[in-house]
Amino acid sequence: MIYIYNDYGGTHTTSLAAAYHLQKLPTDRKLTKEEILNVDYFNKLDRSDTCRFIFHGIDEDGNRVYSIGRRSSKLVVPALKNLSLLYQEQFHIDEKIIYSNTSPTVPFAMTMGGFFSRGLKIDFIGVPLLVIGAKQACKNIFQLVEYTKQIGKTANSKVTVLENKDFQA
Repeated sequence: MIYIYNDYGGTHTTSLAAAYHLQKLPTDRKLTKEEILNVDYFNKLDRSDTCRFIFHGIDEDGNRVYSIGRRSSKLVVPALKNLSLLYQEQFHIDEKIIYSNTSPTVPFAMTMGGFFSRGLKIDFIGVPLLVIGAKQACKNIFQLVEYTKQIGKTANSKVTVLENKDFQA
């Protein structure tokens, strides 16, 4: 199975989701600033990385975990779903793919932090806001990951898209 976490920029909640998925972060408390800033790819991607699949690792069940930033386009994930189905059919691939949207977990502080840090390159304002936002969102992100993994184990579809609207920040 392949898990692909997606959101606007692909560098904040998706990186945290991938780290939780791969059991690289503690789940019994809020994250520290150091833990957040040391997550692979957290606040390290920019506009040139849009729609680039980022491989994060292989989980405890042997599933590959990726993330992707899709910007504001509502067409990227449906196009990827259709492309995935096409490849599965054409090349007789029998591996489930789960696309999971992490955008609903983004709090306002993280939105503003991403804007200042990634958009305007003003890290001294953006990074502290990102840390505040990540601390606010960590529980929701972890719950979203657990839900995503559960759906992955029970879904009958070859490709599943999770919008995750129930995980509002």
